[in-house]
This record gives sequence, C-alpha cells and structure tokens, in this order.
Amino acid sequence: MSENQARVSVRILEKEYHITCPIEERSDLLDSAEFLNMKMREIRDSGKVVGLDRIAVIAALNMANELIRFRNRDSDLDSDVGGRLRILRERVESALEKGRQLEL
Repeated sequence: MSENQARVSVRILEKEYHITCPIEERSDLLDSAEFLNMKMREIRDSGKVVGLDRIAVIAALNMANELIRFRNRDSDLDSDVGGRLRILRERVESALEKGRQLEL
C-alpha cells in the first residue's frame, strides 16, 4: 500500500469489509458505506427481501434509480436555466440596441 492510500474497514449488515482507497477519499468512502448500510437495513427490515445478495442488488438498483432521477432533474434545470439566460441576453441586447437608436 502506498503512502497516499488508506485502508478502511466498513461494516455493512454486520459484515466487515476492508477497502483501500486514496486518503482524500476516505471520508467519502465511510459516508457511502454508512448510507449503503442504512439503505440495506431498510430493505432487510421491511421483510420483503431475503438474502444478503438480493438486499444488496435491490439497494443498488434503488440508489441507481435515485441517481438517474437527480441527473435528469439537473439536466432539466440546466436546460431551463440556459433558456432563461438566452431570453435575458436577448432582452439586454434589445435594450442596448434601443439605447443606440436613441443616441442617433
């Protein structure tokens, strides 16, 4: 293990995992593991899914779906902001053009 690597132990559904990651990503890895553990516990505690593998797959699918929804929402927001900026630019250009016409 190199100097800029950290060995991190995380516990997910009472099972311990040892993971190596860049030191600067250690905190994010711990937060991610905690989030995954929480999601997997919710699924397990619902009683609808049995088995660690199935619980992990359902948690991964739920999190991927959530990520896709956020990306789509961000894309829609970017598109909306772009449209609004275009309208504002056109208004400013129009106002500047009217100001130039008044100067003549």
